[in-house]
Amino acid sequence: MTMKVRIDKELCTGCGTCVEICPEVFELQDDLALNKLGGNKDIPEELQHACENAADSCPVAAITIE
Repeated sequence: MTMKVRIDKELCTGCGTCVEICPEVFELQDDLALNKLGGNKDIPEELQHACENAADSCPVAAITIE
């Protein structure tokens, strides 16, 4: 299954929860979360569960899984 992760910069508050859950994919830069792999790249299968957890844990629902 392919998965992409998008972060809505308008919603993101930079709380860092996603980075704590999945630092292989997420990082904070200028107080906003970023997808280190890039929005157009598929998330490796071994990181997909952690990305789903990060999206579910985002307090402002800024992370979208596609």
